[in-house]
Amino acid sequence: MSTMNPDTPTRDITVDGTGLLCVTLLLRLRKEIDGAGPGTVVHVIATDPAAPLDLPAWCHMTGHHYLGPVPGSRPVFALRLASGALPTRADAPWHSAGT
Repeated sequence: MSTMNPDTPTRDITVDGTGLLCVTLLLRLRKEIDGAGPGTVVHVIATDPAAPLDLPAWCHMTGHHYLGPVPGSRPVFALRLASGALPTRADAPWHSAGT
């Protein structure tokens, strides 16, 4: 897995998903970023072992930019919100809003 670019800007939003499974984490992430503008950098604290796979997959599905893991003692992953990202369902953010 690649490491985050040291030139990545600091976070604008932190989503604490400590102890959450990815399904619940994505629900929280979607709620926390609702209304945030393109270019917003989000740090997601995620202890679910599937997070290093699920977060990049979610970013790929929606069009947001996965920036990678953030160095440190906690499992934190960074992403940047993209303009024109595909909306997701409020009750199932792993599905696009059209399905």
